[in-house]
Amino acid sequence: MRADRLVSLVLLLRRHGRLTATALARELEVSPRTVLRDIEALSTAGVPVYAERGRHGGFELLPGFATELTGVNHDEALALLVTGAARSEHVLGLGPALASAMRKVVDALPEAHRTTATDAARRLLVEPEVDLVSQRPAVEEDVDPAVATEVRRAVLGGRRLRIDYAATGETPRRRIVDPIGLVTVRGRGYLLATRSGADRTYRLARVRAAEALGEPAQRPERVDLDRLWRERCAQFLRGGEQVTARVRVDPARRDELVGTALAVRADEPEVGGWQQLEITFQDSRHAEWALWRLGPHAEALEPLSLRTALHDRAAAIAARYAPPA
Repeated sequence: MRADRLVSLVLLLRRHGRLTATALARELEVSPRTVLRDIEALSTAGVPVYAERGRHGGFELLPGFATELTGVNHDEALALLVTGAARSEHVLGLGPALASAMRKVVDALPEAHRTTATDAARRLLVEPEVDLVSQRPAVEEDVDPAVATEVRRAVLGGRRLRIDYAATGETPRRRIVDPIGLVTVRGRGYLLATRSGADRTYRLARVRAAEALGEPAQRPERVDLDRLWRERCAQFLRGGEQVTARVRVDPARRDELVGTALAVRADEPEVGGWQQLEITFQDSRHAEWALWRLGPHAEALEPLSLRTALHDRAAAIAARYAPPA
C-alpha cells in the first residue's frame, strides 16, 4: 500500500511541479506527517526530491527526473480516464486507488499525447446523475460499432459530422451537425451537438450512418459536459409540445411502448397483471402513433384528447371495413 502511495507522490510532483505537504496530503488522503515520512523514504531510495522553503515553498523533483510506465496506448488511457471520472469515489470504495491509477495513466502517456487525452476525456460523460428518462430501459440499446467509431472520431477530433438520423416514427433523414460531446447513461448513448447554431441531442441507437467530415466543428474549445447535460435535461423536461399520458399496457408489450417514448415518469402494476404508466411523448401525433400500433394491448386513460383521437381513428377504420348492408 505504501509503495503505491510513494509512486503516486512522485507522479503528482512530476505532473504539478512544486507542491506543499498539505496539498500532497490532500491528494493522497493521508496526513501531512505521513507525507513528510514518505518524502524522507524517497530521498533515502535515491529519488531526487528536495524541499524549497519559504512562503511559496514546497517539495519538488530535480528537473529531468522521469519514471516510465509502458503498455498503455492512447485509446486505453482515454477509456480509463473517462471511466475514472464517473464519480470514482463510489466505485466499491476504491476512489483513492482509482485516482492513483488515473495519475499513473496520464503520466504514462508521451508528453505530446498527455494534454490531448485529458482534453478528449472532457468530451465524454459516463453515468451522470440526471437523465432524460427516469427509468433504465429493460435492454441496453445497440449502437452500430461503425457509427459509434465515426461519431467518436468527430467528437474527439473536433470535426463536423454527417449523420442519417431516424426520429421516432420517421424514416432516416440526413443532417450535418457540430458535435460537442458524448453521454452514456442508463444503457443509452447520446450525442450532444448543435445544428445551424441550435442545440440538438441525438440518441445514438437512432443514428443509421455517420461520417466525420474534413471541416472543423463550430463549437467552444472547452466544455463542461456535465453542466451542459444538466441544462439539456432541464430543457427537455420543460417540454414545449410534449404530451404526458397515463396509459394501461399489457406487460408483454410494455417494453415496446417504453422503447418509443421519451420518458417514463411512473410505472405501477394493476390488479389483473397490466401495467399503468405515466409516459411522455414528443407530441400528440407521436403519442397517438405509439399507442395505435399496440392495438388492443394498450389503452390511453389521459388526456381525454388522446383517447378521443384514438377513438375517432378506430371508428373510421371500423366504418371503412364494415360489411355491406
